[in-house]
Amino acid sequence: MSSTDHQVGGSHYNDMQIQPIDFIMHNNLPYAEGNVIKYITRHRSKNGAEDIQKSIHYCHFILEFCYGEQS
Repeated sequence: MSSTDHQVGGSHYNDMQIQPIDFIMHNNLPYAEGNVIKYITRHRSKNGAEDIQKSIHYCHFILEFCYGEQS
C-alpha cells in the first residue's frame, strides 16, 4: 500500500488524479512552493477562502526570500 492510499485527517485529496504530495515530491519543490500547491489544490474541498489566503501567504514568503520583495 502506498502512502498516498491512506490520508490522515480527511479525504480532501482522495479524489484527485494526481495528489499534491506526488507532484511536490516528483518535482523536488521547496517547502514554500509545495505549500502553495497543497493549499491551492484543496481549497474547494477543505477550508475555502482560508486555504487561498494560506497559499497567498506562502507566495509572499517566496517573493521575500527568493526575490527580496516586501509585500
